[in-house]
Amino acid sequence: MKKTFPMIRSVSGALLIAALTWGGAASAQFKVGFMATLSGPAAALGQDMYDGFMLGLEHSGGKFGGVEVEVIREDDQLKPDLAVQTVNRFIERDQVDVVAGVTFSNVMMAIAKPLADSNTIFMGTNAGPAPLAGARCAPNFFFVSYQNDQQAEGVGKYATDKGYKNVYLMAPNYQAGKDAVGGFKRYYKGRVAGEVYTRVNQPDYSAEIAQLQAANPDAVYVFYPGGMGINFIKQFRQAGLLGKIPLMSVSSFDGSTLPALKETALGAISGSFWGADFDNAVNQKFVTAFEAKYGRIPSQYAAQSYDGAMLLNSAIKKIGGQYKDKNALMAALRAAEFDSVRGDFKFNKNGFPIHDMYVFEVAPDAKGRVSHKTLKKTLPAHPDSYVGQCPL
Repeated sequence: MKKTFPMIRSVSGALLIAALTWGGAASAQFKVGFMATLSGPAAALGQDMYDGFMLGLEHSGGKFGGVEVEVIREDDQLKPDLAVQTVNRFIERDQVDVVAGVTFSNVMMAIAKPLADSNTIFMGTNAGPAPLAGARCAPNFFFVSYQNDQQAEGVGKYATDKGYKNVYLMAPNYQAGKDAVGGFKRYYKGRVAGEVYTRVNQPDYSAEIAQLQAANPDAVYVFYPGGMGINFIKQFRQAGLLGKIPLMSVSSFDGSTLPALKETALGAISGSFWGADFDNAVNQKFVTAFEAKYGRIPSQYAAQSYDGAMLLNSAIKKIGGQYKDKNALMAALRAAEFDSVRGDFKFNKNGFPIHDMYVFEVAPDAKGRVSHKTLKKTLPAHPDSYVGQCPL
């Protein structure tokens, strides 16, 4: 579905003809092909990504760097083959200036080659698979979200600091699940009591939870984004384990799932680089505006997509609106001269962020709503673990 920012619709025919001749460009609009998972059990993730991005565009005055913007929104349906077709259409038919979004890492791995081969600027606002941070890094890739392992590494450090002697690990069997487990183990110094990989979008975890219970671990660490996280923690609680065995996660009990979980998830621990309770001015503006516009607390997916929009605005502004100069635009993006909702932010040489990692507890916020409460910073100014393999 093609989504045009409302301000563009008011352009008159005369203005459009004049605009088409601007700077000799084929179009006066900066085109963004925004693709996310917008249907199925993970739809809440993709919707928050899109809503956060569009709010960032709104806060940029409906333009990026003074240039009119057209956003073409597509649902990848969590199907890698469909995603490849969509990206090829973005590149060849729509001739977008930037491809943005992407919710799941299996989709990201599928589209990486056509993006790299075409030298299309890509701004990732969620999935951050390890191979693209290492040997397959590309100069036209900018991940404004995170590298998959980073958040898990922060939780692994937390588990070590808490003195947990043995931890049981669970994740779905795909790239991000493996990254999330690998990252945890990299910073966890205790014993792994079990390591289980389940099907993507598996609805029933009763057999795995029984095996987990039999292992009698000190704590459990899981990675289950979207509907998978909702199903898992409900079943974990029904088994009488929540509150009995400490439960830690990344991307499982967050702003995309807590509206459905509510009090069910209280007490669970989650790792991330951002929290809705961060008190910097940029973040508070974002959170307040997102709640007012969409009627819900923003998730991390919305926050990092908002950052993506604000980065695009700053980069195009820096180059005086000359976005057709791809090298200049990429250099401006890499400089990352924008105010992030997370605070300090900069790109490493592989196009992934260096930023702080935190852990949070699922707890009531100041208004009594179930949200996240910041507990501690675990890894300050944390780079990803694969940048040394990047040949750039």
